[in-house]
Amino acid sequence: MCMQIGIVGKPNVGKSTFFNAAADAHAEIANYPFTTIEANHGVMYVRKPCPCKDFNLKCTPHNSKCINGIRFVPIEAIDVAGLVPDACEGRGLGNKFLDDLRQAHAFIHIVDASGSADAEGNPCGLGQHDPLKDVEFLEREITMWFFNIIKKDWDTIARRSELEGKKLEVMFADKLTGLGINEEHIHRAVRELKLDILKPARWTNEELIDFSGNIRKHSKPMLIAFNKCDIATDEFMLKAEVLRKKGYIVVPTSAESELALSNAAKKGLIDYTPGSNNFEILKSSELSEKQRKALEYIKMHVLIKYGSTGIQKCIEEAVKMLDLIVVYPVEDETHLNDKQGRILPDAHFMKNGSTAKELAYKVHTDLGDNFIRAIDVRTKRIVGADHKLKDGDVIRIVSNA
Repeated sequence: MCMQIGIVGKPNVGKSTFFNAAADAHAEIANYPFTTIEANHGVMYVRKPCPCKDFNLKCTPHNSKCINGIRFVPIEAIDVAGLVPDACEGRGLGNKFLDDLRQAHAFIHIVDASGSADAEGNPCGLGQHDPLKDVEFLEREITMWFFNIIKKDWDTIARRSELEGKKLEVMFADKLTGLGINEEHIHRAVRELKLDILKPARWTNEELIDFSGNIRKHSKPMLIAFNKCDIATDEFMLKAEVLRKKGYIVVPTSAESELALSNAAKKGLIDYTPGSNNFEILKSSELSEKQRKALEYIKMHVLIKYGSTGIQKCIEEAVKMLDLIVVYPVEDETHLNDKQGRILPDAHFMKNGSTAKELAYKVHTDLGDNFIRAIDVRTKRIVGADHKLKDGDVIRIVSNA
């Protein structure tokens, strides 16, 4: 399962800056709408305690990295063209935007908390646009995108479901696999809305729109990155509480600050770890007055005020929404290495509740097909195919492959 998180929002809210800061990428950044036209793909990292400390070993990661006992586990990010009102009808770059997001498992919605960009993404005065309206419009656009796709085959499938007595979830999931939607998403949407699953042909258009929105909620959960928190007024930042009361996860963020700290760390000017609430100046003599003031501004208006730039927290909250755990497969339970001698080489995201055999398939199809047993390295216990994995497990797969 290759996990992908979509970075979404209207134009000119800091999406590409967020993407660059989170994925260490180089997407074009500018203060005008539609800077991003082609989707940018990159890799973000989630922090997890590395087992190397528990086993008192020096690890040699292969598919991730370890910094001071913290494993940074990769997850794919996609930054797409900005969404404008009526994108679901093809306005702006809407069709391309939405098609680029088909396989995303979750969304991070970048919202300009300062209210300095209008509904189209054009710069306006600070506090001139209500960020709450951006949340409403984006959810509606994605819901209507789902609705337009679902509506195409709805009448035929709904009637067949009634006439043939077949489960709607099964019949419709086949049509929506391209959107990353499965039977469980459809079942939960129907159950929560208390729709008549036996009479889907009688659902009204309004019920079908609500159904589409609920499927979106379950198949592609979304959190809100309240960006530009350093320039937003305290009054506007309080709008985050309105969203939280509605059930949203909202994280104050400053993508520009994270990008500045990341660049300074690369140049060896500061010691900074993504997600930290502080940094240490290493080469004070090489800092210009402008750089010194910028770092002081970030410390006072972002790190001290909000605890971090929020970028790393957004990534990790998105992974929590997806209910993912991280598991470390090894080929030797004594030395915790692989055939190349790398210690604790790989870290894999797995859905919470995944089994040892599912991990085997994740590593290689042959391991899954020829699975015999697994060994929980921490407990030294032999476990079977149906053994449920836990976050941070170190597992050896034994197979005939």
